[in-house]
Amino acid sequence: MTNDSGGINKVLIVTVISGFLPQFEYNDVKLLQKMGCEVHYASNFTNPVYRCNEKELLDAGIHIHRLTVEKSPMKVLDNLRTVRDLIHIIDREKIRFIHCHNPMGGVTARLAAWLSRQKPYVLYTAHGLHFYKGAPFFNRIIYYPAEWLFANLTDAMITINEEDYRNAGKLPLRRKNHVMRIHGVGVDDKVYRPHREIAAAKRKELGIPENAVHIVTAAELNDNKNQSVVIEALAKLNDKNIYYSICGRGKDAHKLQCLIREKGLEDRVRLTGYRYDMADVLQCADIFAFPSKREGLGVAAVEALLCGIPLIVADNRGTREYARNGVNAIVCRSGKAEEYASAIGRMAHDEKLRKKFAGRCRDSAAEFTLKEVEKSMKRIYGKTLREAGVSVLRRG
Repeated sequence: MTNDSGGINKVLIVTVISGFLPQFEYNDVKLLQKMGCEVHYASNFTNPVYRCNEKELLDAGIHIHRLTVEKSPMKVLDNLRTVRDLIHIIDREKIRFIHCHNPMGGVTARLAAWLSRQKPYVLYTAHGLHFYKGAPFFNRIIYYPAEWLFANLTDAMITINEEDYRNAGKLPLRRKNHVMRIHGVGVDDKVYRPHREIAAAKRKELGIPENAVHIVTAAELNDNKNQSVVIEALAKLNDKNIYYSICGRGKDAHKLQCLIREKGLEDRVRLTGYRYDMADVLQCADIFAFPSKREGLGVAAVEALLCGIPLIVADNRGTREYARNGVNAIVCRSGKAEEYASAIGRMAHDEKLRKKFAGRCRDSAAEFTLKEVEKSMKRIYGKTLREAGVSVLRRG
């Protein structure tokens, strides 16, 4: 499809980690393509936190651009090179519209858009603002001024929880009343659903005894995701019938393995690595633990709810969107191992409670499904693309 001036409607998606798009944003790509846009994707392809098959992206008609962008604002040289490279991409490809994600993806993309000749429209999704209530002082003095400054280079903004929506509404965006809220990135409830007939085989594969209580966590292995507090809680309980599978990869893998050995839990707590079969792993879970210190939302916990798995979570702005204490979850204070031990013990030893919670899980996650989020994104893209001067096709 061509735009009014005869060029192709090109949209650039910018993230820090390349696997972010296939993990969380692929449905947005399909929406943009249905609307007649050519999608370009710029990211750091050297950080394999999430699965990213470049051939699959290319086969899907996505144009790839490699960046040196880093999550840390302290990596100044890498991020300045990213700004330079993005300016070249924007001007060379005549990008009309940018959708950027993650703090440094948002900073570098918005600065590049402002410095470019093309001056594209900028839509920024905050998957969790870093100056949330209770955030460390460092976050408040670094991230809040940065978000305030770069709001002036932002046409529209998307948030994924109520607290961020309120905070973003105070930022000086270029266009008034252009902060929007969606319920996450959308989870496919046809993939993530109760499918218990495969539970026994998956338990056997993971080495979980048939009658054991099985806790699962799926998250990057880092300090924020806080898997260590669950390990500490299990050490306090010392219940030989409770097993814990930690799914994911990240820089804290060795640290967690050392903690598991220190607590003598090697026989019951396992790091399973990154899993491509989480929808199946969840079928053999009795409890999903999500102890993050902070979350913008927490897709993994929503996936668990859609599979009918009750939660034990930390109280943060993300989990407050869906975790209801005493309804589908037990909510703990972050970092309080004794509270997690109490919650795990209570849920592990009360099968009726687990079943009661499980019966409410799927309904409580209904607004976070792919279908519901897609409705919101269609409206947002329709509005913002038109404001960018992009003629929108209406297909599918």
